[in-house]
Amino acid sequence: MSSSEPPNVSADAEVETAARNLAADLAQFWQDRLGDSLLGVYLIGSLAHGGFNRRYSDIDVALLTEEGLSESLIAACRDEAARLAPDLAPKLSLFWADRGFTKGRFPPLDRLDYLDRAVILAERERVVPPRPTLSEVRAYLSGRPFTAWAERAAHFAALDRLEPADHKPYLRSQLYPARFVFSWRTGDVASNDVAVASVGADPPVGLDPGPIERAMAVRLAAADPDELFGDRGRLPGQVAACRTLMLL
Repeated sequence: MSSSEPPNVSADAEVETAARNLAADLAQFWQDRLGDSLLGVYLIGSLAHGGFNRRYSDIDVALLTEEGLSESLIAACRDEAARLAPDLAPKLSLFWADRGFTKGRFPPLDRLDYLDRAVILAERERVVPPRPTLSEVRAYLSGRPFTAWAERAAHFAALDRLEPADHKPYLRSQLYPARFVFSWRTGDVASNDVAVASVGADPPVGLDPGPIERAMAVRLAAADPDELFGDRGRLPGQVAACRTLMLL
């Protein structure tokens, strides 16, 4: 499929429905396993704020409990997902925290998504953590997220060809500057289409919207990103532009 083809809305909707059903089944799994220690289970990410794509989107589920989760319970959840929907289970991305958000995996941007857009799957008590500030969001973005993206960008820029296993991380590397710039400027999180439109209308100095917009077209079409391979050499420049933005 070429990115010039229109998005297959019905195919996206079919997979989105299956993803929502899997998340609902996992919410019941957690209710059965955790009982009163479960505070809530929620959809976040593209299943909550829109833009779900059958090929490139994750199934983002947020889980809040009184004391957090053990590794064995996380493994049990993944095993249950694989039993329920083997084709969708690899897409599951689990965010979790205890009541006080003192432990777990729940970065600031995902916390914002939870506060503003979460879709309830199960809830005994709504827990409201402190809202991450712009300074906190920027401190987070300038740490491991930026470093990891810069490393991936350098890796992809040096490749001679894309392997099938590279397709999703390569496309995300091309799209990431839009998400980064949007969150850096606003202290908020948005869907890919909103972030891409925002950076296209007002790109930071040195950032080229072209590769980002082409990557978005490939994502919408759920196509292979091989046609974007010629843009790999632009990635270091995108990293440099975002690094400059952080210094302003």
